Amino acid sequence: MSDSFSLEKLAQNIVANGPHRAEPTPRRVRGLLNGKYAFDTIEAYHVWEHPYYPQFYVPVGSFTSDASLTKLSSVKGTKEQAHFASLSVGSKSAEHVVIFNTPQLKDLVRIPFNELDQWFEEDVPIYQHPKDPYKRIDILKSSRHVKVAIDGVTLAESSSPLFLLETSLRPRHYLPPTHVKWEYLSKSDTETYCPYKGKANYYHVNVNGKAYQDLVWYYTYPTAESAPIAGHLCFYNEKVDVWIDGVKEGK
Repeated sequence: MSDSFSLEKLAQNIVANGPHRAEPTPRRVRGLLNGKYAFDTIEAYHVWEHPYYPQFYVPVGSFTSDASLTKLSSVKGTKEQAHFASLSVGSKSAEHVVIFNTPQLKDLVRIPFNELDQWFEEDVPIYQHPKDPYKRIDILKSSRHVKVAIDGVTLAESSSPLFLLETSLRPRHYLPPTHVKWEYLSKSDTETYCPYKGKANYYHVNVNGKAYQDLVWYYTYPTAESAPIAGHLCFYNEKVDVWIDGVKEGK
């Protein structure tokens, strides 16, 4: 499915049914493109296009004199309530931009997160997508015994795990690096970004002649709010066997 087709479907759905949720945010939101700020606003909206996390939509009037926002064709089936647009600063452009003109999203612009050089929330760089203002993370020290295994082979055991509790997600267990059996791990080139925890790196697991890709992740330099998990390793609960104080966890 092409990006343009996906964007068309997204715009059509938002115009027909509205977003899952939309509300103004008091946070200052800025977007950097080609070395200059394309917009700078304290009137952005958090818009949930799906139930999981929001995106920032920014007002048409928030674009700087360095930026050129050009309305293009109307999105088919939206009765002129959504238009494709282009955003450029100098020689660099962001594609797949949409300007909405619905009662709920009047004159708000959706810009793909990865098509700007950097987004800022106040003076803090943000990655991947904005944080959900209704979600929080708790990181709790525990003395419960955690055992992790796969295909009958124990990968890690610890009685000093960190339990990471994130709103609407299952608990994760971060184990000290000295409590992991490193002979089963090999480094992965995969990197992902979490707005709550920072940049994650991964390990593959190799057991009984089978390779399990990106089964373990860790944060070398997590965000300040998640600092306690630095260097700890977390195994995908859904893909391994986990026992908490001898009781097997469901997948």
